[in-house]
Amino acid sequence: MRHTGAVAAGIVGGMLLLSGCAAVDLPLAGVRAGADGTPYAVFRPCGDDGYRGPYLEGRPRGDGAGPATGWESKKEGLHGDAEFPLFDPPAKWGARHRGTRRLLARHHYRLGFGHYVTGDSYNAFVEFTGERIRRLRPGQVWADGRVMSPRAFERLAADSC
Repeated sequence: MRHTGAVAAGIVGGMLLLSGCAAVDLPLAGVRAGADGTPYAVFRPCGDDGYRGPYLEGRPRGDGAGPATGWESKKEGLHGDAEFPLFDPPAKWGARHRGTRRLLARHHYRLGFGHYVTGDSYNAFVEFTGERIRRLRPGQVWADGRVMSPRAFERLAADSC
């Protein structure tokens, strides 16, 4: 019986150790509506953390019929806050585009980036639909599953770090 308990404790301890190494998900990415309604990506990494692999992925909801859309960058060593039109990431990122460069109806989107350092890794992302973003008023930000002011988003990002 003691042997069984020791084995079980070892398994649970090993699982806790492994789960401690996983990257956490943080609400450090958002989508803001510009004055003319143009959607903007907003990235707020923690402090001066570097990040890599920024992306936007759009997939059809439901039965999956329809085109995929978005972009991805393999760029590493990016630093600092970033804000840019959702479908037009900075040229220096060398993003590879696919599909239509606009929000599509009945599509689910995920925008994000990663910070991967042993013991301090995180994924920053936001999920949304084209319909949700089209309903934003100028200046509003969609992040963490809800609409908020730019100030509230900045506070959310700072508090998450």
